[in-house]
Amino acid sequence: MGMTSGLGAAARLGAALCAMALAAGTALADPVKLKRADPQPENLQQGLAVKYGYPAEVRELKIAKDYRSGAKAGPPLVGFDYMDNAPGENALTSERAERVVAIINGYLHFDQPGIWRMRWHSNDGLEVIVGGEEVYRHDGRHACDTIGWQDDYLVEEPGWYEVEAVWFQRLNTSCLMMEWQPPGGAWEWTPNEATGFN
Repeated sequence: MGMTSGLGAAARLGAALCAMALAAGTALADPVKLKRADPQPENLQQGLAVKYGYPAEVRELKIAKDYRSGAKAGPPLVGFDYMDNAPGENALTSERAERVVAIINGYLHFDQPGIWRMRWHSNDGLEVIVGGEEVYRHDGRHACDTIGWQDDYLVEEPGWYEVEAVWFQRLNTSCLMMEWQPPGGAWEWTPNEATGFN
């Protein structure tokens, strides 16, 4: 009986600690380790490479991803730095304002090791992979907002990390923006200088 009650007390203590950690916003799981590009790229241009597709209709990422093979190169992005535009203005650097798919590739530069957090604002759907790990996904049609991912990502070494993204815009306005939180720092808009492509 003593053993059983001891196990019950330990389980209750564990549950209480989990609840306290969740209430405090403390991560319970180990951070996701991002894989640094190897070899490190050289002579990068600032910004991100982008290819565009122009579907007759697009409502979800599954459809947008079908355009990865047939998309055509467009002017590079300055970074993840496109505030919500006005209706009728072209989406990102594309040729159209509506029904646009963007296939984005390049690198993000993390300047210090440690635990980073990242989140994006998009209109409409967006999936982002950094260092081989999915770090953001917000599917469907929605206004320019973020679902607030704040997972912990481990950067063991400073340097360039590969980034791949699929984004789409259906109707009206569009946006694509990124924030990050460096180790021990505050949330800030990711500087365009931290992006590169070749």
